[in-house]
Amino acid sequence: MIAFVIGTKAELIKCAPVMLELQKNKTPYFFVHTGQHPLGKSCEEFGIKKPDYFLSEETKEGKQLGSKAGISSWLWFLKIIFKVRGLLRNINPDYVIYHGDTISTGAAAIGSSSILNPFKKWKNVHLEAGLRSGSFLEPFPEEIVRQTADRFSDILLAVSQLSAKNLKRERATGVFGKIFIVGNTVLDSAEITYSKVKKQDNQKKQSKEEYALINMHRHENLGSLDRMQKIIEIIKSINIRSIWPMHEVTKEAFESYGLMRELKKIKKLEITAPVSHKEFILLLINSKYLIVDGGSIQEESLIFKKPCILLRKTTERPEGLSTGINFLTKLNVAYTKKVMRDIEENRIKVKDFKNPYGEVGVSKKILELLK
Repeated sequence: MIAFVIGTKAELIKCAPVMLELQKNKTPYFFVHTGQHPLGKSCEEFGIKKPDYFLSEETKEGKQLGSKAGISSWLWFLKIIFKVRGLLRNINPDYVIYHGDTISTGAAAIGSSSILNPFKKWKNVHLEAGLRSGSFLEPFPEEIVRQTADRFSDILLAVSQLSAKNLKRERATGVFGKIFIVGNTVLDSAEITYSKVKKQDNQKKQSKEEYALINMHRHENLGSLDRMQKIIEIIKSINIRSIWPMHEVTKEAFESYGLMRELKKIKKLEITAPVSHKEFILLLINSKYLIVDGGSIQEESLIFKKPCILLRKTTERPEGLSTGINFLTKLNVAYTKKVMRDIEENRIKVKDFKNPYGEVGVSKKILELLK
C-alpha cells in the first residue's frame, strides 16, 4: 500500500498521475492531506478520490499556509510532523510518497523518517528529488526543505540527469537514499490536462490577439520593494496584451507597498482572479510567452514550447536554460526588456529540443519501480 502525503495544489498536480494509475488498476492507496491548501476542486479536476485523512483543517481559498514563512507556518509544520508520524504508525504502509519542496513535504519526510520511526518497515519516497538552486535564500524556504527531504528519504526519484548528479554529489553530506532517474510527472499531468482542454484550445486558436501570461508568487520577490518596483517596470514594457491570474498573496504584497494602483494604470494588463489548473494550461498554450517566478511553469513551458522569462536570481531547474526558450533574467530590467522585444518581434525561434525531464509515462515507470 502506498500512502501519499500531500498539502498543496502543486503537489497534487504532480502526484495525481501516479494516483490515477493506481485507480485505473484498482489498486488501493492512502491519500493523506496536511490541510496546507484547499484541494477539493483540484481533486475533482483530476478525478482523484477525496483524502482519506486530514491532518489539520483545510485552509480557505487564498489564505494558504506557507504563503508567508512566518511563526504560525513553522508551528503548523512541527505539529504536522508528529501527526504524520502517528498516522503512519497506525496505517503502516509499504511506501510513503511526498513531492517537491513545501512545508508539507518537509513535515512528511521528517515525520515518516527512521529518525522518528527507528523500527519502521515502510520506505520513504521523495518524488522530484535532487533539484538545487545553489542558494538557501533563493527560493526560501523551498531550497532548505528539498535538501532536508532528500536526506530523510530511502528512495530518491530524480527528474533528470542533473538532479541525480546533485544527489550523488551530496552523498558525503547525508544523502543516502537509492537514486533513480525517472523523469518528471509534470509530463503526465500536462498530457492529462491537455486532453481535457483540447477542444477549447481549438476554439481559442481562432482568436488572433497575442498576449503574455504572467504568474508570480515567490517570497523573495514579494518581500522586496526594490524587486517589486523592477517587476512593475518590466510589466509596463510589455507591448502586447498581458493576462495575470493573480494569487491572493501576490495581491496583498502589491497592496502593502502601495503598488497595486501602478499595475491598474497599465492599459494592456488584465488582472484576474486565480484560475484552475485546466484554465491556466489553456491560457499557457495560447500565449505568446510567459513571465514567471515559479518552478513548475518552467517545466510546462518546455512541454508546450513557450518562451519563458524567469524573474528570479537563480533557478533549481537550470535544464530548461539550454533549450533556448527559458531565460533567467536575474531581475536585470534592461536584459528582460530586450528578451521581451526579441520574442514579441519573432527574433527568437523555438527550435526542436529533447525535453530534459523525459517523456510521458513517468507515473507508470515509478509504479513499476516500486513493485
